[in-house]
Amino acid sequence: MFTQQAPNTARAQLSEGNVEIIRQTLPVIGAHINEITPVFYRTMFANHPELIADTFNRGNQRSGEQQKALAASIATFATMLVDENAPDPVEMLSRIGHKHVSLGITADQYQIVHDNLFSAIVEVLGEAITPEIAGAWDEVYWLMANILISFENDLYSSAGVAAGDVFIKAELKEKTQLSPLVTEYTFSGQGFEKALPGQYTSIGVTLPDGARQLRQYSLIKTDENSFSIAVQKDGEVSNFLLENVDLSDVVDATLPAGDLVLEDNAAPLVLVSQGIGSTPMTGMLSHLVATQNPLDREVVVLHADANEAEYAQRENTNNLVAALSERGKATHIATFREQDELLNLDQLFQEGKVPAEAQWYLCGGNTFLQDIREQLEKNTKLAPTSIHFELFSPNDWLVS
Repeated sequence: MFTQQAPNTARAQLSEGNVEIIRQTLPVIGAHINEITPVFYRTMFANHPELIADTFNRGNQRSGEQQKALAASIATFATMLVDENAPDPVEMLSRIGHKHVSLGITADQYQIVHDNLFSAIVEVLGEAITPEIAGAWDEVYWLMANILISFENDLYSSAGVAAGDVFIKAELKEKTQLSPLVTEYTFSGQGFEKALPGQYTSIGVTLPDGARQLRQYSLIKTDENSFSIAVQKDGEVSNFLLENVDLSDVVDATLPAGDLVLEDNAAPLVLVSQGIGSTPMTGMLSHLVATQNPLDREVVVLHADANEAEYAQRENTNNLVAALSERGKATHIATFREQDELLNLDQLFQEGKVPAEAQWYLCGGNTFLQDIREQLEKNTKLAPTSIHFELFSPNDWLVS
């Protein structure tokens, strides 16, 4: 599921009387948003237990990551509506939309969120929420919700499916141990469409307590009715896959989604990853091997990991880069923390190992991505033409 059209925020304008209300109350709502969101989720799951059982990831709920994501998105969107200097959160909305369609979210569920969210706001702030304030924030919510609903409908349409109808049955065909913590799983599933390089799928399993839990996995490679993912020992779904799902077993999977998609052009390309973040980069490299002969752009792959053994995609990446290097300029550089090695972009640039005016794709942990972004900003000679990023977290748009 993919569309070139970004979420349309151009029409997102508050009613004249509500602008000042939101401007004045945004600091108060913002200061209490991290109190409001846990109440919201507690209330919503009490009213709709099927959501925590079958749709929302319980691990993200326990860690508080989902609450942070909701709080950040609402505050960011509201700020755009009242501050003309605030950035347009179109990238944030795109990520949210893609994650929603990979879970099969539909328009009717926005009403459920609305009702329980506003109940939580009143519960936390009490009499401070006058009818006028409630009405203004109601408008903020529906402006954001309608942008997302429209964008998500476009994504569903791009795959030719009805809203929410994204699940297929996928049978496990092959398991390959990649590292002590990571195993590659290859599934076949009738109706699974070929993904764009860098996209992901959601895998759903039914746990012993009867809950169907979902987790997103970047796609290493895809073909018609077939796909491969890398599963790292971490979290309920991944641990269940590793410990309980064997050859010929069947799981739920969704059609591919995600906006970290490789653009095909002639600009130099730098792929930067950390840990399991190498997975979408492997998908991009597989695409280049399949489509670019001869290779018409320079490709540099940079990876950081604890040690060589934990670099799950090391062999795959070596093979893919070797195939590309036979057709053009392609290099692979890995650094390992246990050997006191770090990715130093200044040094790599001075040594001629990283090109200027390249497209950059980043995937890894929050701290790692922030460090790479800061290095790119400090070295003005690198002058990236674009920077795309993703981390495995519900609030990945907080990395700016």
